[in-house]
Amino acid sequence: MTIYIPTWINGILQPVEKLAAHQRGLRHKAVSVFLLRDGDVLLQRRALSKYHTPGLWANTCCTHPMWEESGLDCALRRLDEELGITGVELEYRDTVEYRADVGEGLIEHEVVDIFVGEMPRDAPLDMNPDEVMETRWTPLATLNDEVAAKPDEFTPWLRIYLDQYAELIFDGRGQAE
Repeated sequence: MTIYIPTWINGILQPVEKLAAHQRGLRHKAVSVFLLRDGDVLLQRRALSKYHTPGLWANTCCTHPMWEESGLDCALRRLDEELGITGVELEYRDTVEYRADVGEGLIEHEVVDIFVGEMPRDAPLDMNPDEVMETRWTPLATLNDEVAAKPDEFTPWLRIYLDQYAELIFDGRGQAE
């Protein structure tokens, strides 16, 4: 199935095939979700079948909205499709932009709507093996230490979020006192 994502070309938003947008490093819309619980953040390890950054740890969920899909609708859809998570209330934090080499000649140049939510302790996960190979809850301070020690185990965008946007995303929650 060919997936088209909202991409800017010459300042005009238009649908472009997802792989082509990454091959050309085109600026495009994206969504990132961070779910928190008792000061921990839910991470996912990307499936080995992903065409970029397979097997790397990432934030809870990240994706591209479909044409004319809102950021919130996209975030809720992909939480369900990737992790089987439904019924979580998400808070929009802001829109940020980054550009990162994700390997294999691919570039993520994303304009990202960031969403954060609290996940109840008893909420179940149902991982889609085509998307996610593993999940874990990690304290933010531990995550920062792990990324510093072994950055190549984490996606470029997660490293960027932690380095440049941690205060925006985590708002002091889950950080070491």
